[in-house]
Amino acid sequence: MSDQDRRKFWSMRMDEAFEYMQRSSGVEVRDCMERLVHVPQAAKEAGVPMTFSSKPHILGLPRLYHLREGVIKPLLAVANDMASRGWVLHIEDALRTRQMQKEVAFMPLLFEKVVQMCEWETGGEKPSADLLFRRMAALIASWPKVAVHMGGSAVDISVFDKASGAEIDRGASYLELSELTPMDSPFVSVEAQRNRQQITEVFARHGFTTYPFEFWHYDLGDVHHAAMTNSAPARYGPIDWNQSTGAITPAADMLEPFNSPQDMINKAAQVAG
Repeated sequence: MSDQDRRKFWSMRMDEAFEYMQRSSGVEVRDCMERLVHVPQAAKEAGVPMTFSSKPHILGLPRLYHLREGVIKPLLAVANDMASRGWVLHIEDALRTRQMQKEVAFMPLLFEKVVQMCEWETGGEKPSADLLFRRMAALIASWPKVAVHMGGSAVDISVFDKASGAEIDRGASYLELSELTPMDSPFVSVEAQRNRQQITEVFARHGFTTYPFEFWHYDLGDVHHAAMTNSAPARYGPIDWNQSTGAITPAADMLEPFNSPQDMINKAAQVAG
């Protein structure tokens, strides 16, 4: 396929992703206020093979491998199913605090790549504030209600072959930001498409839905899940978590963007130098 085909696919899927975010924003949330559970400890106690990224999060913060209690059992079941295939479920990211979600949009390599993709999409023109905001919102949730990592209901994952240690081919690795990123990308190999489908089927068997515009994201019980399954209200919404006490409170201002379009244009100007 031509470069024009790739740009057309990227633009179409990213427009659909922004519309999806808008639609999810309209889903009612009635948070059940379930506690957060430490996933590595739960996996260890259950004897379930699962690995976790050791890379620091944005600003050098530690990754928070905590999820709502009701997500734990289905996730362990996913990992067990994968183990029976000789695969190992690898968790790249789980819970994000408000600070993480705000700052991750400006993670240097990620933000620079989105700016590059916008420029590629527009034929080399500097992207407008609106286009940059829409593309960032499609790839990094830009307001709390759709930031399902803030609710402890979502995971970003990779999968590895237990015998060889090699990553299972999905056409690219975690945090690829290109026309390869949407789950149904026609620009990955037949094998990668099959692996994406099989991984998604394992998650679906245990109640998870996927974000269709990223091949690594799965969630359960939140606004995305409710929108995909027509099962509103969502039982998990964005929360603020006191790590010292374990207390959680529903996030305020659920529709207020973490970063404005002008913030993004200012950052893009800094990137351009």
